[in-house]
Amino acid sequence: MITRNVVILDCQVAGISGDMLLGALLDLGANQNKVISAVNTVKDHLKGCKDLRISIRDVIRKDVRAKLVEITVEETFKYRTGKQLKDALVKCLESIDISTNAKTFAISSLETLLMAEMIIHNKSINNIHLHELGSADTLIDIIGVATAADSLKLFNNSVIYSTPVAVGGGIFESSHGYLASPALVTLEILKSKHFIIRGGPINAELTTPTGAALLVNLATQSIRFFPEVIPSKIGYGAGKYDFKEFPNVLRVCIGKSSEQYCLFEEVYILETNLDDVSGELMGYVIEGLLKEGAKDVSIIPMTTKKSRPGVIVKVIVTEDNLEQIMEKLMKETGTLGIRIIPAKRCILQREIISTEISIQGRKESIRVKIARNTKGDIIRIKPEYEDVKRIADELKMPLREIMEIVITEVRRRM
Repeated sequence: MITRNVVILDCQVAGISGDMLLGALLDLGANQNKVISAVNTVKDHLKGCKDLRISIRDVIRKDVRAKLVEITVEETFKYRTGKQLKDALVKCLESIDISTNAKTFAISSLETLLMAEMIIHNKSINNIHLHELGSADTLIDIIGVATAADSLKLFNNSVIYSTPVAVGGGIFESSHGYLASPALVTLEILKSKHFIIRGGPINAELTTPTGAALLVNLATQSIRFFPEVIPSKIGYGAGKYDFKEFPNVLRVCIGKSSEQYCLFEEVYILETNLDDVSGELMGYVIEGLLKEGAKDVSIIPMTTKKSRPGVIVKVIVTEDNLEQIMEKLMKETGTLGIRIIPAKRCILQREIISTEISIQGRKESIRVKIARNTKGDIIRIKPEYEDVKRIADELKMPLREIMEIVITEVRRRM
């Protein structure tokens, strides 16, 4: 029996913003000096940013103590393009000491923001005019959260979840005029990663675009309820306003989950019986379901009523694509009903790497899938079939021999 970190970003009451998330991570014990040093690089690399000050203190939000992060920025700009913001972020990250995973997270978070803007305004990254999001605040939030999360080692041996995201409601004023909450960019970001949202309970913007971008890049899954976890630390990040209806606080919980050997994932098994479809159609259906995002599709021969030969179609899906895959299965097969079975599956951690192997004096680049248990032990090494087939054809060698060479060499290196 081993344990791993489980992190829950609890956004279901007050939503999430960049400063709330940063406050919660600092409340959990992230290195405050390192965070302040990292965010101060923004004034060195973002044109038009003359000075910034960061204040971190405890406040009370409807009788709940939480950490408030306040940023004061002195800057002059009418707007900034997406490219200007990204170039500044890259320069900042090059000058600070954080892990590669943290830097990747920071860049991905900004790219998520920019992609949403590009979709909404139908413009390229060079032509997007960022007004509120072009402020130094955006980079400060991203760099601060990346540094704080790295300080807490959240990018190592952790699985991170999000509860449903409160987005608020009502109308607010922006550079684009009056908009409804959630903001266009916020909703586009949460839609892109299939995160669960809930409106209200007040007329206010509870989740900001930057908060949404950080959330979907940090959390791997949106869940309705807390998973089975033994809590060890809880951090509270305060929002700017003190609402009378509820504590304006983002809660981040870190705990331990006891598991054996592998990771667990919540899935659904879809089943339907068919006795009137051809083999050609079933092949087409299998390919279509996998392209749609099904985890697995299998066909089981059976005998139906009146001794007709038929098949059972079994599809494994996650909650985020459950409905669209059911719809496709019904449309393509004409089935009149589908059984839906909630299940939990145990899976090994998997990664695909590209490695260079010397075979008969030739250096070949081969993709390899590596599966590990939760201890980090390698359970299986599987070279990508198409890469091995190409080399076997070129070198006139048995495919099995090349498989063995690659597996042996990769295991030796690992």
